[in-house]
Amino acid sequence: MDVKLHPNFANDSVASGAVSAVEACVHCGFCLSSCPTYLDSRDERDSPRGRIYLIRELLQEGQSSTPAQHHLDRCLGCRACETSCPSGVRYGKIADAGRALLEDQLPRSAGQRLLRGLLRKTVPYPGRFGPLLWMGQRLRPALPESLRAHIPPPQTALPALTAQPGHPRRVVLLEGCVQSAATPRTNQATRLVLDRLGVRVIPTPSQGCCGALNTHLGHLEAGRAAMRRNIDAWWPAVDDGAEAIIFTATGCGAELVDYGTALADDPNYASKAQRISELAQDLAAFLAAESLASQVRARDGRAIAIHTPCSQYHALRSPRLVQEILKDCGYRLSPTRDDHLCCGSAGSYSILQPAMSGRLRTRKIDALTMSNPTCIATANVGCQLHLQQEAGVPVVHWVELVWDAIA
Repeated sequence: MDVKLHPNFANDSVASGAVSAVEACVHCGFCLSSCPTYLDSRDERDSPRGRIYLIRELLQEGQSSTPAQHHLDRCLGCRACETSCPSGVRYGKIADAGRALLEDQLPRSAGQRLLRGLLRKTVPYPGRFGPLLWMGQRLRPALPESLRAHIPPPQTALPALTAQPGHPRRVVLLEGCVQSAATPRTNQATRLVLDRLGVRVIPTPSQGCCGALNTHLGHLEAGRAAMRRNIDAWWPAVDDGAEAIIFTATGCGAELVDYGTALADDPNYASKAQRISELAQDLAAFLAAESLASQVRARDGRAIAIHTPCSQYHALRSPRLVQEILKDCGYRLSPTRDDHLCCGSAGSYSILQPAMSGRLRTRKIDALTMSNPTCIATANVGCQLHLQQEAGVPVVHWVELVWDAIA
């Protein structure tokens, strides 16, 4: 798909970087059957191929129209198309570039600007998001159902960790902005499991959002600023010999492993960003290399449905890791279907595109509960919060089940 870049973009690094990715597309259409939004709407402009055509038009003509922004807004960013693409098209990079270019070109309505601005100014900051969530949880019974559903109830805490300072192995843990406030048991269980394996988590209190929310809303520089802040926060621990930067939210992890690419042109951070990407490791991958089965104390045999987030399935390309770990811990895996399709959470998507997000969630829950599991285990906080609104059974992060098995 040849692209002749418009002179308006001659000095635009975002546009020029998108050209080679767009040109890799041979418009074969294999992506259509794996795209949840196309399967929902049957409008090719809601498919990866259709969106690539719209972005190509923007790159060549120097301007685009509101329909292009509308259909790009409806993209989940699940990257299922990348898994199915025989040409290796980096669709995620194309979509991020298109969003950024259109965000600069096309003004949004006042309501959309307000909503997106509130998301960008609150969600990535635990110090802001946490108190707002606390207040919402206290007011939750009095709120209308449409709003109450988006506010998760507070979680009960796990046992406090008695630190073992003699642990020779050390890692950094990406705490997460939403996860640290809305599902704190995930980080608690992670610390407990790692401690049981003789691994100490190095405190890095100045870390923050991974950068994904701003990046996927078209604010690339704000996303990169978040990356630089985290690199600065983690670098002393990296210098001190941390063996990995562990992430438990695969959506954040998909961003973390891309730091090296995102900051490749930054002379002050390029080498450090690449090192961070090399150290980034999914907790599931980290535990898969440990003798976890020998730690299991009780095999209760509960039937668990595994929800594999898109970020784990398509971005990290490790769709079976959690299944194997939970089997080793004695759980039975409940049959599911359409594991490659998105649940509709997709970061801020469930707030910005509630109708389509809701339809995709209903479809996913039907696929996860087809054999009546006792609970659903997932690997991403956004998916966990989104699914638990409608699932009818508990939805937990899988590391909580690991801790249950070895505690």
